[in-house]
Amino acid sequence: MPGTRKLGRSTANRMLMLRNLTTSLLENGRIETTELKAKEVRCLAEKMITLGKTNTLHSKRQALGFITKREVVVKLFDEIAPKYEDRNGGYTRIIKTGIRRGDAAPMAIIELV
Repeated sequence: MPGTRKLGRSTANRMLMLRNLTTSLLENGRIETTELKAKEVRCLAEKMITLGKTNTLHSKRQALGFITKREVVVKLFDEIAPKYEDRNGGYTRIIKTGIRRGDAAPMAIIELV
């Protein structure tokens, strides 16, 4: 469930960070971040892909309200969502990569399946 982890940030800062991470994931296909951020981004990215599968004007406007780049929304509805048309969920994969050297934070790669 998105929003249960506070990640040491205020609500506005946390939501902006998660929006940017979700946009980057949909734009590039994979990103490297901490494990907790990856688990939060997974919920939001899967929700956006599910929105893309409906492909109505209302769902496009909802996606534009959350994703920060218009070209990523176009890519979501034209390329990403049709790829998962017969799949009922589980659009992302989290791979744990070890710890970060600077602060020993557990790192992970989140990617689209």
